[in-house]
Amino acid sequence: MRPGVVLALVSVSCLALLGAAPGREPAPLPARMADTGGGSQLIVAQAPDTGATEGTVAWWDLRDGRWVRAGTAPARFGAHGLVEGTTRTQGTETTPTGLYDLPFGFGTEPAPAGTSVEYRAVKDSSWWCQDNGSRSYNRWVDPLPADCRAAESEHLADYREQYAHGLVIGFNYDRPVRGRGAGIFLHVNGRGPTSGCVSVPKEAMERILRWADPEREPHIAVGTEDGATAVTRY
Repeated sequence: MRPGVVLALVSVSCLALLGAAPGREPAPLPARMADTGGGSQLIVAQAPDTGATEGTVAWWDLRDGRWVRAGTAPARFGAHGLVEGTTRTQGTETTPTGLYDLPFGFGTEPAPAGTSVEYRAVKDSSWWCQDNGSRSYNRWVDPLPADCRAAESEHLADYREQYAHGLVIGFNYDRPVRGRGAGIFLHVNGRGPTSGCVSVPKEAMERILRWADPEREPHIAVGTEDGATAVTRY
């Protein structure tokens, strides 16, 4: 067989693997992912590569068997980029990649009208425990328990702008591994990159909260465009 024919067949095969055929648009991003969490809503936070601090967030609905994008916004990631969630180390200011659930919402401001997810009001007594020695590690606590040191935790009310609205990302949440990291959220932008969270403009965060429906089991996938941490691998 002539080399040109072989090349053509390989190219067509590659297109098929990517979910596209000649003359057709690529399949929606969630349709090309290994897992979407099993629900019918998905947030995808995607960065160009692991060294990036900016990228995009898009939220999708599964309608009649096809994923339809409901919205998109610019996103910010950790000051030191992204890293595989299963190997992350606490305090590295990296955003963990992976597929996670969204346990609940919270905010220093009231929930946007139409919000149906659980939404907790941030009070002066509200903390996120990040003390590796505490029984409440990687948990919302109100008030701060005796075994959780304030110096090793986050006083949520101190971040009125960033935590005007947020969603907890279920990283290291169900069975917390000490030293892997705590307090990873999707929240409102601050002045620059995050300490490991994903952030978006306030208007986008409000739209996401109104859109998220707990009965549809929304998840969030965090990753890069390609490579070992590509969002399609999760």
